[in-house]
Amino acid sequence: MPARTPLSDDQVDAALGGLAGWRRQSEPQRVVWERTFPDFQAAFAFLTRVAFLAEAMDHHPEITNVYGDVRLALSTHDAGDRVTETDLELARRISAL
Repeated sequence: MPARTPLSDDQVDAALGGLAGWRRQSEPQRVVWERTFPDFQAAFAFLTRVAFLAEAMDHHPEITNVYGDVRLALSTHDAGDRVTETDLELARRISAL
């Protein structure tokens, strides 16, 4: 399991440079990804795959889904709701989908 030590904004920004579609949100600190799928079924199929990744890592994103619109937000609760390497690793795995 990757480290759960809070990262600085600069560290998060540097890591997100290689992750298309992800951005850092400042308050509260988290990394966010948004996408519109063609319909609800496509969005939910994607979220099902995310659920398996999250469960395997025992690290769960905040998920918002309205019809085809999906928003994922990652931060680590036991690190003061800040971004850690665990969040970035889950973002990498989600991006690989």
